[in-house]
Amino acid sequence: MGLENVKVMIADDSMFARKKLTNFIATLGVAEVLEASDGEEAVEKYKANKPHVVFMDIVMPKKTGIEAVKEIVDFDPEARVIMASSVGTQNHLRDAIMAGANDFIQKPISNDQIKKILENTAKELKL
Repeated sequence: MGLENVKVMIADDSMFARKKLTNFIATLGVAEVLEASDGEEAVEKYKANKPHVVFMDIVMPKKTGIEAVKEIVDFDPEARVIMASSVGTQNHLRDAIMAGANDFIQKPISNDQIKKILENTAKELKL
C-alpha cells in the first residue's frame, strides 16, 4: 500500500527524536513530514497544513501535548493525533484520550508501530 499521499506531523521538543522519526517515515515513502518543536508550533502548523496524522509528545515547552491536542481537535474534530510519551502514567493516558487523542504509545516508538499507524490511516482515509 502506498503511503505517498499521507501527510504527517511530528511534534516533539527533542530534535533527535523528530529527526529519527522523520528519517524512518521518509523510508516508507511518505511525501510530506512536518516538524514542530513545541505545542504552540504544533497547533499553528496543524492549522496551516492539516496533516493526516500527528505524533505528539506530551511533555513540551510553550504548550503541552495535551493542551495542543485540545486546540487541534477543537479546530478539526476529525484530527488523528497519536500521543507519545516516555512517562506513560495512567493520568497522561486518560488526559490524552479525554483531550481528543486517538491513541497513546510509549516511547521509544517502534518502527513497526509507526508503519502500522500510517498504513491504517491511509486505508481509513482511502489515500
